Amino acid sequence: MTATITELKPSSLWNVFHLFTQHPRPSRHEEAVLCAIEALCDEHGLHHVRDDIGNLIIRKPATAGMENRKGVVMQGHIDMVPQKNADSAHDFLTDPISTYIEDGWVSAHGTTLGADNGIGVAAALAVLISNDIEHGPLELLITIDEESGMTGAYGLKSGWLESEILLNLDTEDEGELYVGCAGGVDISAEFKMQWQMPPQNSIAFELAVRGLRGGHSGLDIDAGRGNANKIANRFLLEHMEPLGLSVFNFNGGTLRNAIPREAFTGIVIPNDQIDAMHQAIDEFKANMLAEFGSVESNLSIELIEQPLPSRVYDTTSSLAVIRSVAACVHGVTRMSPSFEGVVETSNNLAIVKSEADSVQVLCLTRSLSDSARDDLARSVAATFDLAGAAVTIAGEYPGWKPDPDSHILTVMSAVYESMYQVTPKVKVIHAGLECGLLGKPYPHWDMISMGPTIRHAHSPDEKVHIESVAKFWDYLLECLKHIPEKS
Repeated sequence: MTATITELKPSSLWNVFHLFTQHPRPSRHEEAVLCAIEALCDEHGLHHVRDDIGNLIIRKPATAGMENRKGVVMQGHIDMVPQKNADSAHDFLTDPISTYIEDGWVSAHGTTLGADNGIGVAAALAVLISNDIEHGPLELLITIDEESGMTGAYGLKSGWLESEILLNLDTEDEGELYVGCAGGVDISAEFKMQWQMPPQNSIAFELAVRGLRGGHSGLDIDAGRGNANKIANRFLLEHMEPLGLSVFNFNGGTLRNAIPREAFTGIVIPNDQIDAMHQAIDEFKANMLAEFGSVESNLSIELIEQPLPSRVYDTTSSLAVIRSVAACVHGVTRMSPSFEGVVETSNNLAIVKSEADSVQVLCLTRSLSDSARDDLARSVAATFDLAGAAVTIAGEYPGWKPDPDSHILTVMSAVYESMYQVTPKVKVIHAGLECGLLGKPYPHWDMISMGPTIRHAHSPDEKVHIESVAKFWDYLLECLKHIPEKS
């Protein structure tokens, strides 16, 4: 029985990925793992350099007889989404990721695994440090801060890379080749809150919504999963005024690109409404399980007694937040008319969080169409603007438009069919691959995205399928052998 991931095959890939798990790499905290990669490059005599924004570029000359092949840049992002279960004491800035193997999958104990995009980067780096792989001129572009802002892709400038073909290794279904992706934009709203004394003869509770599956706000947005912010807010919208509730804290969601799994709302209840409150909670939980139980069987909604706060939000401030969150769309707004079964446009109501004297609401809107992305973003912004919030739309990044004449698509489809006697699926993904941004300074690149099978990215349930990693690795090596000659 295999005990650790370092005993898995291909060993070079899994050993590099294990190295990644030993170093912090949440977005904007990648320095330690980048230094470890640079040390590995030095050990193997690989040329490496950081660009102006902090991306790491590594180069390796062609093997003998392959010098006339087109150059290939393999690409992935080194940062990961730091999500953990509420009962986990894991510190993503200091603690290594603890992995385990179960039923043919690699997972992490109570946290995200970082297979997104660690496996792809590990595969590319394993190619470069190996001495028995046939390939033309290779470059590896390791970008930073993809998950929280695509800073590395935004900051990439022309002139740093010499290749003609880009292999992005950041998709999550083996046997699928991606030729396009959605763009996105962030919407943030800030509510200035007014305070008042808590009512006399009252008691404080935390309304805790937990146990949801969460997931990737692009890949999983059409899965019908619950949004903890929406569920908690729905209870408040229905019961705040009838039960005389006051709110003193909102805390739901952690990342703009993750569907919120948990929400914790501080509320104050008049003593004479406590029995009614418990009855309302029981009825509400039953309703939510009836609606979401088939996909959210672990949904938990409970009241946890808290110390009475010295102040609460006034009713006007509270209702401005609650009503606008209720009105804000979450989920799919349109399916693609051009690609069957693909989401075109969606919004993720990601975070509702109290600050000192304000409440912040963050959303991420995605679309295959830049104009549809911007239209939905304006609609979401208008929802909060009408409620009196200060709203900002920022951080937009473009989609990646499919190229029907892609030469590398033809080559890689033929290689896959030759290896496995099945044609790979050619797809467009409702997620923010970096290809759209990377192609701006390098418009001549012929681009494809692929990867092994990963499930539940951006959540503590994240796992990567071991057999698919081996298949992905074999396919990558075969593709490198068949890269076309230079014109």
